[in-house]
Amino acid sequence: MLVVTAGILSAAADTTAEQAPAVITLEQALEIALSNNPTVRIADLEIHRANYARKGSYASLLPQINASGSYQRTIKKQVMYMGGGDDDDSEGGGGGMASMMAGILEPVMYHIEQLYKGTGVPYVPYVPKPAETTSSSDDGITVGRWNAFNAGISASMPLINAQLWKSISISGDDVELAVEKARSSRLEMVNQVKQAYYGVLLAKEANHVFQSVFDNAVQNLELTQKKYNASKASELDLARAKTTVANAVPNLYDSANAIDLALWQLKAVMGVELSEEIDVKDSLLVYSEGMAKELDRDYGLDGNSSLRQLNIQAEQLAKSIQMQKYGYLPTLALTFSYSLNAMTNDFKFSEYKWTPYSFAGLSLNIPIFSGGQKANSINQAKVQAQELAIQRENAERQLQIAIRQSLGTMETAVKSHESALDALESAQKAYDIAAKSYEVGRSTLTDLDAAQLALTQAQLSASQAIYNYLVAKAGLESTIGADYTAEK
Repeated sequence: MLVVTAGILSAAADTTAEQAPAVITLEQALEIALSNNPTVRIADLEIHRANYARKGSYASLLPQINASGSYQRTIKKQVMYMGGGDDDDSEGGGGGMASMMAGILEPVMYHIEQLYKGTGVPYVPYVPKPAETTSSSDDGITVGRWNAFNAGISASMPLINAQLWKSISISGDDVELAVEKARSSRLEMVNQVKQAYYGVLLAKEANHVFQSVFDNAVQNLELTQKKYNASKASELDLARAKTTVANAVPNLYDSANAIDLALWQLKAVMGVELSEEIDVKDSLLVYSEGMAKELDRDYGLDGNSSLRQLNIQAEQLAKSIQMQKYGYLPTLALTFSYSLNAMTNDFKFSEYKWTPYSFAGLSLNIPIFSGGQKANSINQAKVQAQELAIQRENAERQLQIAIRQSLGTMETAVKSHESALDALESAQKAYDIAAKSYEVGRSTLTDLDAAQLALTQAQLSASQAIYNYLVAKAGLESTIGADYTAEK
């Protein structure tokens, strides 16, 4: 059994040596995560999106120019009726129409006759047909042409619009809110990376402890075997020594597997491929120095990202209320239009006569009555502001509790670590004495196993206390909004 176990551990060591994992520090892990973590990358893209939205809102202040074109094919022309009719008090039927046309054409025909004189061209005077007795006006006159084309360009620009100006200011706050959300994502990511990194350190420390237990068990088994061969130990002691070694093997494998799981978790929050081989450089003992000093600092919530976001949202709501009030003010806009029109009965484009039409003007809009819509919108925004104030008050209260909880955990961890160090010193001394006593035959293997168990518990308690302190500190830094870049 000892040969097989040693072979497995040796093969694992050779495999690790061949792969040569990249050893990183906590600072390197954070830098990698800041550039690769998907959450952080999405938050950065959200900042760009908000910037584009703000630039788009500024476009509302610039002239809006549009081109248009249309074509219409007349299916049925309009019919126009002039005079006549059964109910007309004037001349009935077509006679009224004919008399009117004759009165119009008579002076025109006279002038044309004068122009023909002296030209040698015979002049045939126009004689209007006599009016029919029937009412020809019932048929009407068709107007319009079969094809209608229209092309033009129009432009408009707001000159005075207070509500629009305030909405642009609110879009600027959207960018600030996106930046703060990105900062919140970074703070959360830093907290996750730190906890994952400390988890690897704890798993490695536990593996080191169980490796020491296994080595001591193997050493005690060899000593018991020698004593058994010299008839100085009973067969029961030999069986107990073998059992102790067998019990140490699963713990050793579990601790090694815990390291792999912790490294996978670290790689996941860092945003790197799980197939990449990495390892951590530090140990928990490095972070045990100066633990009590962190408890003497004052921690405020000025940098807390959640409260900052609530403050920005409160400012947006205040501007939104003001913007709704600006809806009662008049607006003034400048407009311009230029168009070309053509109406024909054919598709001979080269012969078309295009008629231009254009205008420029000012458009004044004075709101008078909107059914209470503006007033209700203002009241709605005020209610939202009250809700947000309550949310902020509750959030601040919960964050104060979180700070006290983190400080309490850190203080407990410091005291537990100090106690664990005293227990570790006593347990190590007790184990050394028990080992020497067992070697010379003054104590039993049971006493040695009890000393080993006490030593193992003291070692794990010391490591766990450091880990609890570091995790609580990371959570505290995330709560108060301590930026990683600012810490550096």
